[in-house]
Amino acid sequence: MNLREGVIIGIDKPYKMSSFGALAHIRFVLSKKAGFKVKVGHAGTLDPLATGVLILCTGRATKQIEQLQQHTKEYTATLQLGATTASYDMEHPVNETFPTEHITRERIEEVLKSLTGDIEQVPPAYSAVMVNGKRAYKLMRKGEEVELKAKPVRIDEIELLRFDPDTMQADIRVVCGKGTYIRSLARDIGEALQSGAYLTALRRTRVGDIRVEDCHTFDNFNEWLAGQTIEDEPTLSQQQQTKK
Repeated sequence: MNLREGVIIGIDKPYKMSSFGALAHIRFVLSKKAGFKVKVGHAGTLDPLATGVLILCTGRATKQIEQLQQHTKEYTATLQLGATTASYDMEHPVNETFPTEHITRERIEEVLKSLTGDIEQVPPAYSAVMVNGKRAYKLMRKGEEVELKAKPVRIDEIELLRFDPDTMQADIRVVCGKGTYIRSLARDIGEALQSGAYLTALRRTRVGDIRVEDCHTFDNFNEWLAGQTIEDEPTLSQQQQTKK
């Protein structure tokens, strides 16, 4: 395994860990094994409260990040209907509640169908979207109002996996293109149901052909790495010696 030449590693990001935190941990472990600081980048951020596929690229493979970000992604998510939060997930407390008596499985399936295809979506204000050179979520945390514009996204599939009318919770599976916010999709589903909705769980199950079942967990990564041989590129002096 040549970390300078570049490898692509799939990690199952844990709950409540930032994507950068996951990257930093793996970079530390790889660098310790290799004996030099390994360059590592990720191909698509996951929210701290989300779990699942996080693609990490090392060395020259970081040049593939933009291409990897274009790949189709798949998620599973749990929505709490009848309420909203400022971040559209459980990072913030419920700020408003709505009636749910009119919500049925059939109505949810109609709404999901209406949100499939090429749609316009407004990103969450609590997101990493840049606003005048600053992250939107940082401005929000300072008490500044942030107004983001809608952008085109592609939703290939939305499948209703489960609906519990007693708890008003719904599980969905989403296949989508780059730049789609599942938190915003939850908000849009709630509004389309003439109610509210926010995420209580989110898991990215696939990026391109890399599935979460193929990814390393933090528990097994060290064991896997211990069985790998790290190949290093020859130094300049070694290259010159070879030419002689």
